[in-house]
Amino acid sequence: MKKQCMVILVENNSGVLARVSSLFMQRGFNIDSLTVSSTENPKISRITVMTTGDQKIFSQILKQTGKLVETKMIFSVEPSFSLIRELLLVKFGTDHGNIEALKQIIEDFGANIIDMTNGCFVIELSASSEKIDDFLEATEAFEMIEMCRSGAIAMERGKVSYDIG
Repeated sequence: MKKQCMVILVENNSGVLARVSSLFMQRGFNIDSLTVSSTENPKISRITVMTTGDQKIFSQILKQTGKLVETKMIFSVEPSFSLIRELLLVKFGTDHGNIEALKQIIEDFGANIIDMTNGCFVIELSASSEKIDDFLEATEAFEMIEMCRSGAIAMERGKVSYDIG
């Protein structure tokens, strides 16, 4: 079993996300993360799905999702030719622990302190899933108050155009 990132370009209609996620549920496909965003074309939305499975499952997802009326294009994202990122916001307390050590970890990972209010500060990190996991592991000893992590977003490197008619 391995993780696979897929992008689905769909018509920007109400209910399309429900139909896509319902298809995954009905077929027993697992969704590790799901992100929906607008695109440069206001008529098209971009759904990025991280899923776990084998090649047979990935092939079925591509075929079944491609049959949906709203689907304009679906493709697997190859990490070697793409950028796949997540966003992490995490709030740490400043009352306990060595704040200078935490600030050093934040700097080492290329994260940013985006807010300092009432005895805590909020960190922002945009990175690969693995780097975010490593950051969270490196900061386990500190007082984490709250965490929010987005799903993956992905974009292929270089000039790529999609003929979606």
